Amino acid sequence: MPPTESRHEGSGAKGRVILHLDMNAFYCSVHEAEEPERYAGKPIAVAGSVEERRGVIVTSSYAAREKGVRTGMTVRQGLKVCPELIIIRPDFNLYRKYSRGFLGIARQYTPLVEVVSIDECYLDVTGSGRFGTPLEIAEEIRRRIRTEWSLPCSIGIGPNKLLAKMASDMKKPNGITVLRIRDVPAVLWHRPCDALHGVGRKTAAKLARMNIRTIGELAACDEQLLIRQFGVYGAWMKAAANGIDTAEVNPERGPNKSIGHTTTLPHDVTDHEEASRIFLNLADQTARRLRRQRLIAGTVQITIRTPDMRTCTRAETLESPTDDPVEIHRIACRLFDRHHRPGDPVRLLGITLANLSPKQETVVQLDLFDFEKQPKREALIRTMDELRDKFGEEAVLTAGMLLGGPSALIRNRRIRGTSLQSEEELLYSDE
Repeated sequence: MPPTESRHEGSGAKGRVILHLDMNAFYCSVHEAEEPERYAGKPIAVAGSVEERRGVIVTSSYAAREKGVRTGMTVRQGLKVCPELIIIRPDFNLYRKYSRGFLGIARQYTPLVEVVSIDECYLDVTGSGRFGTPLEIAEEIRRRIRTEWSLPCSIGIGPNKLLAKMASDMKKPNGITVLRIRDVPAVLWHRPCDALHGVGRKTAAKLARMNIRTIGELAACDEQLLIRQFGVYGAWMKAAANGIDTAEVNPERGPNKSIGHTTTLPHDVTDHEEASRIFLNLADQTARRLRRQRLIAGTVQITIRTPDMRTCTRAETLESPTDDPVEIHRIACRLFDRHHRPGDPVRLLGITLANLSPKQETVVQLDLFDFEKQPKREALIRTMDELRDKFGEEAVLTAGMLLGGPSALIRNRRIRGTSLQSEEELLYSDE
């Protein structure tokens, strides 16, 4: 038998009220708010590379979605299904400005605001009764975001984060939905397993092989069977299928777990030297972000995506953590040589730095034959950072970035500019 509501309420979560605030088609909505005469109500899309028709669409407006435009399409595909589609260059400074705007409104109703990504957050409004009922609070937040920032949003209301998240997805755009424990059987149990937040397609496929195809069947499944197949994740899935979630809203944002850049290439790359130059730019940019946060990385990971959209990620753990772009570039190229078959075309490349730790608190092993040069190299890197901070990213370029003549310089600008998508800023597409 599935757990009952009273059992849940006896687990220490009694009386909690959580809102999940989800901005609708956020990037496109920001451009519509900023230039309504140009974009409002029109089919628009934000793409990683405006100039190159192979650039990938990050998100699209609802008007574009009605024409068949979808996230993940190339610009060429988007224009094919919607010839009048307007492609917009990403502007992360603008998105951050609007993100701070709607978060500022949310924080006026509770200090317990957990930022999930640039376009969504959770609010624990259990102690916010002076502002009204949870539904009144949600309606006022939605109205203020629309009035003050001209942005649409959907809000889910539930007794926990899971149900609030599920509820916010039910009415888009501009909807408010309440989802309670007692609503779960009627509202969720007939839906497929991968409709449950936190259950992906691969897990759903494995569940289907166990003859578990709906959330209701998952809710009724023997917990020990799920634990044997999935470990502790199995126990979580059974609880979630019954609407139970004990995770608290955490207003403290932890340190970055990783820092990464990927770039969709203007043309398929097969040559090792060209890939090496691209990795040099990516290593430089990721290392620079690392140094800004005074962190060093213990793992370097590369991402390779082929024209048929197959993605390969490979990583190497370092003997000694680093923030040196030369070392990061060397390891990235080594991983590429090991895991890329010569001559195979590559559509996208990326570098991610993980196992991050504060530089001042981490013991770094110096190279026996190179330690005397290290202070000079660090001083040079600091000087380069200062010049870029003052005069812009292209004020200093290494010789490797300039190899290949003017076309290489144009490519470097694309990699360092709009075609480059930061994992920090694109944690999730804003669907």
